[in-house]
This record gives sequence, C-alpha cells and structure tokens, in this order.
Amino acid sequence: MYTASELQQLNQLSDSLIKKTGHHSTEDLIDSLRKVIKYHDWRYYVLSEPIITDFDYDHLFKALRELEAANPELITPDSPTQRVARGLTEEFTQVAHLASMLSLENSYNAEDVIDFDRKVKEITNRPTVEYCVEPKFDGSSIALVYENDQLIRAATRGDGTIGEDITNNARALASVPLSAPFSKHGIYRIELRGEVIIRKDVFEKINETRKNQGLKTFQNSRNTASGSLRLKDPKEVKTRGLEAVLYHVSYAVDNKEANLIATKLHTHYHNIELLHQCGFKTPINELQICKDAAHVSEFLKEWETKRHSFIIETDGMVIKVNDLKMQEQCGSTSHHPRWAIAYKFAAKQAQSKLIDIEYQVGRTGAVTPVAKIEPVRLAGVTISSISLHNEDFITEKDIKMGDTVIVERAGEVIPYIVGVVADLRDGSEKKIHFPMTCPSCDSELIRLEEEAIWRCDNADCPAQAEERVIHYVSKDAMDIDGLGRSTIIDFIQRGYLKNIEYIYDLPYDQIGKLEGWGERSVVKLKEGIESSKGRPIWRLLAALGIRHVGVSTSKDLAKHVKNVFEFEHMPLENLTNIEGIGPKVAQSIFEFFHNKGNIHLLEKLKEYGVNTENRPEDAIAKNNKLQGKTFLFTGSLQQFNRDRAKQLVEENGGTLLSGVSTKLNYLVVGEDAGSKLTKAKAIPSIEVLTEDEFLAMIG
Repeated sequence: MYTASELQQLNQLSDSLIKKTGHHSTEDLIDSLRKVIKYHDWRYYVLSEPIITDFDYDHLFKALRELEAANPELITPDSPTQRVARGLTEEFTQVAHLASMLSLENSYNAEDVIDFDRKVKEITNRPTVEYCVEPKFDGSSIALVYENDQLIRAATRGDGTIGEDITNNARALASVPLSAPFSKHGIYRIELRGEVIIRKDVFEKINETRKNQGLKTFQNSRNTASGSLRLKDPKEVKTRGLEAVLYHVSYAVDNKEANLIATKLHTHYHNIELLHQCGFKTPINELQICKDAAHVSEFLKEWETKRHSFIIETDGMVIKVNDLKMQEQCGSTSHHPRWAIAYKFAAKQAQSKLIDIEYQVGRTGAVTPVAKIEPVRLAGVTISSISLHNEDFITEKDIKMGDTVIVERAGEVIPYIVGVVADLRDGSEKKIHFPMTCPSCDSELIRLEEEAIWRCDNADCPAQAEERVIHYVSKDAMDIDGLGRSTIIDFIQRGYLKNIEYIYDLPYDQIGKLEGWGERSVVKLKEGIESSKGRPIWRLLAALGIRHVGVSTSKDLAKHVKNVFEFEHMPLENLTNIEGIGPKVAQSIFEFFHNKGNIHLLEKLKEYGVNTENRPEDAIAKNNKLQGKTFLFTGSLQQFNRDRAKQLVEENGGTLLSGVSTKLNYLVVGEDAGSKLTKAKAIPSIEVLTEDEFLAMIG
C-alpha cells in the first residue's frame, strides 16, 4: 500500500505529531493526523504489526477529533473519526448486489477435487489448470461497494441476490477502509466479497471480559460475527473485535462502465494483490498458486494440520481457477460457480462424559433422547447437548450412562456421537433404560412395529401442544410474524396460550404491559396474526402437524377439495389415489380427520376467521398445461433452480415426484445428470427432456 519512501515519511510524521514538534496550519495538521491514523490502522488491523503504543494512538485520535469538532467544515467522509455513525439503525433495508453471491459446491475428499479438476479441464479444453487455494474463513459473508474511491455500501449475503444494507456497521470496522485508491488502477466502481470474522484470541478475550462483567458468553465466533453485523448500534459493533478479510472481486468497471474483470483484471491472485495494495486485509499470506491438481492436493494436506494453529477459525480450503477468462468459460449454475470448490476438512472430534439424558416430546408425540455431556469445545462451539435420535441408536452404539463418548460435528455443524471409548469404562457405567411413560404428561408410550420411535399418544400432552403451536406459526406453515419460539414458550407459561386456537384470542392488553412489549410490537403481532387468517388452505394443512404431511403434500391435498372439512368424509381409498400420496401418508391423513378433537380445532379456527375454503385466487396452478403429468429434475440446472422448477410445474398444473418410477412421465435433465437418468432410460414410458424442451412445454 505504501512505498518505502512513503513509509519513512509517515513514520517521521507520526513521531513529530506524537512529540508535538514542527509547525502546521490547522488544515495541514488535520490532514497529517488523518494520514498518520490511517497508516497506523493499516499496520494494526491489516498487518497486525503495530509500531506505536495504544496510548500514543489514542492521543493522536483525540487530537484529530477535537480539531474536527472545532472546524466541522474540514471534516471529510473518510476521516477515521467518521467510522461510527451517530444514533441507532432503525432497520436494515434490502439492497441488490452488483453480482450474485453464489454458494460453493462442497467436497470432502481427494476424489471430489480430482473430479472437479477433470470437469474444469473438459470445459476449458486445457491439459492442466492453474489454481489458487486459500483458507475458507468461518465467519459472515459481506459485500463492499466502492465508487470513486469511497465506500458507499456494505451488505450481507442475504439470498445471494439481495442482502441487507449494513453500511453504518461496516464503517465501524477498522479493517474496512473508508476510501481506497482504486482510481489509480482505472477502477471507478467495484464490488468486493469477503468474510467478517473474529480471531480466536480476540474471541477468547471478549468472552473473558463478558464473564467478568457477569454477562452471558458467546457460543462461537461465527455466529457472534454474523449477529454483530446486524446490531442496531454501530458503537456496540465496534466493541465486538470484528475484522473483514476480502478475498474476491466480483464486479469492476471504469467510469465508462466497461467491464474491467474481462479486460484488465486477469487473475484471481493479481486481484488479491490489488486489494492488499489498496489497504485491505486479504488472505495473500495464506494463498498458494498451484500449477495443477497434484500441487493442490499437496497444499491441502499441509493445511489439514496447519489449520488448528491458524488464528482464524476455518473449516476448509477454497480452490479457485486462477485465470479470470477461464472462470468465465466455466460459468456458474444457479447455485455455485463451476470454477471454484470448497474442500471441507474432516470433522473434528473430541471426548466428553455422558452425565445425563433428557427426553424431549415433539409435536407428533415422538420422544427423542438428548444426551447431556460435560461441555466440550469443538470446531469453535461449546457442545453440551447432543441428540441420541432413538432407543435403537443407544443400543447400537452400546451407550451407557457415565460413558466417555466421542463427539464430532458432522459437516462441521451438527454434533454427533460417533461411539464410546469402551477402554475407559471402570464399571460404574449404567445401562440406559428408555422411559415407558411420557416425560411431559406421564401417559404410556407406544412404539409401532415399523418405527424406531416411541410416542406419546395423548392429544392433550402439554409438550406436544407447545411444539404444535411453534410449528403452526412457522415460515412453511401459517408464517405468523412476531411469534417466535421463545415468545410462544413465554406466553404458554403465562397462560395466554394453551393450544393453537388460543393464538387468535390473545390478551393484547396484558401483553402490552410486559417488559419488552410496547404498543408498536403489540400492533405488529396483532397484524401478523390477522394476516394469517387469509392464508390459502395448503398452508393450514401444513400447519396442522399431520404426520408425514409437509408443504409439498399439503399442496397436493389442497387441489382435491373445496374446503378442508371434506377430508373428514373422504374414503381412505380416495386419499391413496391422490398422486404422490402413498398408503402410509394416506392412513395418517385419514386418522387425523377422523379425530373429533382435530375437527373441533378446525371448527374453532373457522369461527375465528381462519380461511378453510379453497379459493380461486389461491390456486397454485395458473393453467392446466401440465395437468395430469408428473416431473422430476436432475443434474445441474442452468436456467432455473430447483425451487423455481417446482414452482413452474405446480403453476402449470403438473406434479413433482421425488424419485424415478413408473409413475414418472418426464425427467428434465441438467448438466452432469447421474443415476436418475440411467434409471429413467430403463423405463420406456419416461420421456427425457432438456431444460429448453421443458420450458417450451409451458410456453
């Protein structure tokens, strides 16, 4: 970022300012202070090589702040004093990224990397391909936009196309330059991608401080970084030890809007060098240029052990085609670029002691054993609870109370008990006996022959009622804004909620008097509940918690009735004949609608104004072009993603199947179609379509 002569001049200027030697006009002094403070920010936050004490830095910063306060006309937007915005952020508005933020395809072994290299060589028609390999930082994604050298916007990843504007909070991060000399490189507007992280040592210090203050400690650095970016107070953001590591240029144009990525920026490595020269924290010291796939494999092995001592949490490495023109050749799917892949490290393991088991009751009455272990730190998270799934899992793993268990995070996310360390048993371990009665209502548990789950069959079980309410309000069901899990549990404990129907008869006057509930939040809750009354009946069917009935099945069911009460009189045979519904699911639906308690609930919901009719405006199918036809999609789709494909089928009256069978009419194939295509070719009645042919069918 600085030449040798510039570094010497800045060091001398810094020394003179600290010692208060030399003569400056007010304007020159302010300008000198800004230059020196930016220089020391760069050394501290980007290089991690400070050369002055915190006391001297604070002295310089205070001097600049006082001079600017006395001369407000001299304040500039990129001054170090302007990092933290005044006041609170009321809401985070949504903004569109200049280029889509796609996910990465994951790999977990060397074979996947070799296959990735093979595909890249086939697409680019090259005998060998040069790659850049760098750590996959475990934090929260961010996109920064600079225009005319000034930071004008920062956004979260969001859905990859639209994120939340967090510019005020990003300005509070000292590792994010408020201005950068992109114009020296002919760049007028540029969008950068990076990860906001908290270093391991910083995270430990933050938790130690919170512990000493009697505050709750944070669970892991990744979630803390993500949550901190969305704090309403930028001053609080500044205390969280966040750093932004920039690793990608997604968009760059000159002042004539010419695409510089295609014409001027040639390789990924040179882009990282450019960002480093412009004052950004980058992975340049960890990045390796690999001449071929064999070199990539060697570097990955090196990092398998190195990652544990790395100062930032990382769960893998990212392999990228270095040449940008070749990246363009490879292109992208709707989900991920074909020129990059994430190599995930093997799951980390740890040992802990099983000290207890709690039994949780779900909304369908399923009783799940949850292991309580001595807290253990694993892959950046403190783990103390792990699902044991069912009685058979405990038996198969031969888990006993008091055992030392081996814990890993499957995919670096979900805690899982791999097994027990039998050699450490001392005879004090005890056999685990699954309870025969419900831990919530004490009813006798039942287990069907074909299932591994023990269930509580009591419809009035309090634990089930709680989970049913939580499910009813969820996004995929009635989507009631303002009623989260913690709020529902609190309302149940206060007696405001007993079951689903109570949602529509809440005592808003009492809720408004509770701590944390103002008039505005009560109005928002009431509006959310009122809006749910007008939802289409497929959402109501999904919300009722019928066993084996999810969103897709609910949509299929909704097509066959005028109102939900018709299911009370529908023969089992008719249910079985509905496309996509097998005997097991049909039996579950039949039993639900022949339960008087469930019919009473539906009648009460109707009295409260909840829609139970299949209205024309709610029809999922907009036309009948695909009426009676069944579809399945396979391979990497180029013109739409899976969710959009499903929507297109349903809007045109068709049905989506989950697998290849004689019931399938059309298999729509994208790139790299695998076993589904092979199976479909063996069934003469199935017609194989390209994406273009499918789109032609629906016009």
